Amino acid sequence: MTRIPNFWLGVVIAACLGLACSDRFPDSDSAAMPPAASGPTFKVILTNQGEAEAEEVVIETAATRGQRSYLTYCASCHGDNGGGDGPLSSTLDPTPARHNDGAYMNALSDDHIFQVVKLGGASVGKSPTMAAWGGSLQDDQIRDVIVFVRSLADPPYQP
Repeated sequence: MTRIPNFWLGVVIAACLGLACSDRFPDSDSAAMPPAASGPTFKVILTNQGEAEAEEVVIETAATRGQRSYLTYCASCHGDNGGGDGPLSSTLDPTPARHNDGAYMNALSDDHIFQVVKLGGASVGKSPTMAAWGGSLQDDQIRDVIVFVRSLADPPYQP
């Protein structure tokens, strides 16, 4: 561990707070989704002497958390990169949506994608084989999946 002077304590805390809060899922009125990346920051630990010790940790972004959920729940049908080519895709009719198809996905609202993930495809008139994941994923996890799915689009998603 590295000791840092008291002066830098405020700088480190401000950086941590800024990075930790920067990946919040935007409200439907806000402009941009966060990018699919995580970066290093510092975890600050105050000692009894009022000095800070810092160790490098990685703060996950919404897209990184969403990717983890996507790989667990979605990739078996939609593929790791959203190409609709997961290991189960050949057994499904219709074939799963291609999440990397920006022409299709970019036209869908976040609310629409949220409903499909939470309540299943039938909830929006799509395939009933698209499972409802609301029993497995919390709302914030679904929002993280949406951030990740948005990062797959080609052409890129422009809110």
